[in-house]
Amino acid sequence: MILEDDSTDWVWLKLLCLTIIAALTFEHSQFDIRISELFYSHGQWLIQKDAQPYAFIFYDGPKALLILLALYLITVLILKYRHSLNSISATNSSKLHKFITPLSIREISYLLTILIVVPTSIALLKGMTHVSCPNHLTLFGGSLPYLNVWQSIVADTPAKCFPAAHASAGFSLYGLAFLPTLKKHRYRIFESVTVLGWTMGLYKMLFGDHFFSHTLVSMLLSLTIACALSSVFFKKKTTSTIKSITLNPQRTL
Repeated sequence: MILEDDSTDWVWLKLLCLTIIAALTFEHSQFDIRISELFYSHGQWLIQKDAQPYAFIFYDGPKALLILLALYLITVLILKYRHSLNSISATNSSKLHKFITPLSIREISYLLTILIVVPTSIALLKGMTHVSCPNHLTLFGGSLPYLNVWQSIVADTPAKCFPAAHASAGFSLYGLAFLPTLKKHRYRIFESVTVLGWTMGLYKMLFGDHFFSHTLVSMLLSLTIACALSSVFFKKKTTSTIKSITLNPQRTL
């Protein structure tokens, strides 16, 4: 995908279209079922929900670390804002800057916004789609019928499994790839966040909490939101980041 320099504000729309296509193509498809069958055998999922140490390593641990990161960023943002209002010597300013974070107030604000908006948006969508988890379905020992997204919305089932919310917390770190200060590290950031998000998503798939498409759509939607908000916070910086990632796929695989 080739992006022009003046198309910054529309990159997110292309990503959104890709997200919708992925949702319509994979959600509750045979591909989803075949993948889930790999983790389900003889009436049992590969691991049990809340089984330790897996729950701590792949659920509680990452969740706690992301919350701590958000709290840290809030603290740093307050300190930087208060510091900017006070007349402090350049030396002290430099020391404080190096001690807490090299990011600007705008970058910290953007990253905090992403960390909040991405999981919140996914959680709201889950409440609207009413899509069942694999372990809810009769195909995998559950009690609910197999329905697509539209049928689930119409049926208004109590299920809330699509898109994947837990993985979205990891994918929210895509915001780091759009920070101007970290521009030279964007490839590694993109790779690392993708691995983190899919690790968190795969964990939930191992005991039937999500289909493959639930995590895929969560990833694409998280990237879409990160891109859209970066176009607001950084304007022309966004295109170069997406362009670099899309034109150099060998560096992100």
